[in-house]
Amino acid sequence: MYAIIETGGKQYKVQEGDAIYIEKLDVNEGDVVTFDRVLLVSGDKGVSIGSPVVSGASVSAKVEKQGKGRKVIVYKYKAKKNYRRKQGHRQPYTKVVIEKIQA
Repeated sequence: MYAIIETGGKQYKVQEGDAIYIEKLDVNEGDVVTFDRVLLVSGDKGVSIGSPVVSGASVSAKVEKQGKGRKVIVYKYKAKKNYRRKQGHRQPYTKVVIEKIQA
């Protein structure tokens, strides 16, 4: 059984037991979070496609870790104009483990 959920403006295909990295959520480590925006559920009874979401479906997941991704260097440069700007960025994320898909 798998589902497609939407969180943080992105869509993820998840199964029970999967660990995924999503956009940062304002929750503590060890908490259980529920995703209500389920776009598709596939199981023993077939495929249910929502318009836009499947009614009554939800996915529960346990927050395993909060963290930051690898540093990305943003370097702006204009030739012959003595213009150089260096900036780093680390995108925050939340690692969740999918526990149950209710459909």
